[in-house]
Amino acid sequence: MSEIVITTLAERPEYLERMYEFADAWPEFMHNDPIGNAFMGQVPVQFPDQCVVATEDGELVAHGRSIPFVFPDENRTELPTGGWDRVLHWGFWDLRNGRQPNVSSALEILIRPSHLGRGLSHEMLAAMRAAVKAKGHETLYAPVRPNGKTDANQPMTEYINQLRDDGLPTDPWLRVHLKAGGKIIQIAPRSMVIAGTLAEWREWTGLPFDTTGDVIVPKALVPVHCDVRHDHAVYVEPNIWIRHDL
Repeated sequence: MSEIVITTLAERPEYLERMYEFADAWPEFMHNDPIGNAFMGQVPVQFPDQCVVATEDGELVAHGRSIPFVFPDENRTELPTGGWDRVLHWGFWDLRNGRQPNVSSALEILIRPSHLGRGLSHEMLAAMRAAVKAKGHETLYAPVRPNGKTDANQPMTEYINQLRDDGLPTDPWLRVHLKAGGKIIQIAPRSMVIAGTLAEWREWTGLPFDTTGDVIVPKALVPVHCDVRHDHAVYVEPNIWIRHDL
């Protein structure tokens, strides 16, 4: 088996344009978060020294992005309930205003489906931790999407307390973070908000969206709220804040 090489994007900028090669690993509806669409493409451009890429024989097999921000300060006394969306806002607000970040947040680690199950998630998180530490940041936060959650009706407060016999979470991504030394801090109940017309949700999911109420969408962590009378549906995804002390 050939060697997998992991570096920062700053060390291999030629992979910048290839970071969308396997974005379809996300469910279609996840590509329609307006905050993510506004900012995520700029993360590797502005912060390549804390984005990481993994290659095998020149093929991109995994990548990860993180963003620096200021925390805490007089206006940011707690991690945001707005999770992923809010930390993207904070990071680019700080960049525009010339503020000196002191911590970072992971945003995503995406592994090519053909390379799942090879321990890459642990190696990519370790590389991201090292890249952030190299900037002098003592903390890496992460609004983790626990994609092992399959029951959309189960509250996240219950899900995070599901443990295996060894005391680790049943969720694979939470285990990766905790094994690396991360600690669960709190739930971010509205980490990502995706709203659309019923026609848009039908296009994104192939589901009818013709009845007012909760709709269970494959790979959604919670139900999507559908309102036929007002022709819209809204998905409010909870994530889990984890803190890594570096």
